[in-house]
Amino acid sequence: MAAHGPLRSLDERVELRIAGRGPQALADRLADLGSMQVALPVLAVAIGYALRQRRGTEALYAALTMAAVPVLVVPLKALIDRQGPLTEAVGFYPSGHTATAVVAYFGAALLVSVRLMPVAVLLTVATGIGLMLRGYHWPLDVLASCCLGGALLLISSMGRRRSSSRTPTGCSGPS
Repeated sequence: MAAHGPLRSLDERVELRIAGRGPQALADRLADLGSMQVALPVLAVAIGYALRQRRGTEALYAALTMAAVPVLVVPLKALIDRQGPLTEAVGFYPSGHTATAVVAYFGAALLVSVRLMPVAVLLTVATGIGLMLRGYHWPLDVLASCCLGGALLLISSMGRRRSSSRTPTGCSGPS
């Protein structure tokens, strides 16, 4: 769909109008929010917090979800083999930076406090905007990665609920 589908021409028209626009130094910084060097430490701190709160299962699921990002994104890039906006190079769909941002920032918010969800949204949207302004990714690359990251988080949360449902509740110890 992204490489040859009906949305391709719209995707290309939009991106070619915005690529290279705006302050490029800021666009670089925004794009970097989705890098492993920036996003992974945020998730690591949240995992550490969850471990201190004795929520090891949630921390494990968050780590496994992040580990799944490159395991899924790299083969998809090779399979779809889409050319980038401002280059002849291929392998741009889906955006690894965007998928990393979604899983790291939303995962951190889920581990620390759901009140941080607006921050996760802001950081993820900023990442996508930076990637598109720099011409690193097409809008569909970014959108697909948001969907992929969201699906990974959903699967992870279902696994957490399933494993916690096996734990007896309502028991306060011997009476």
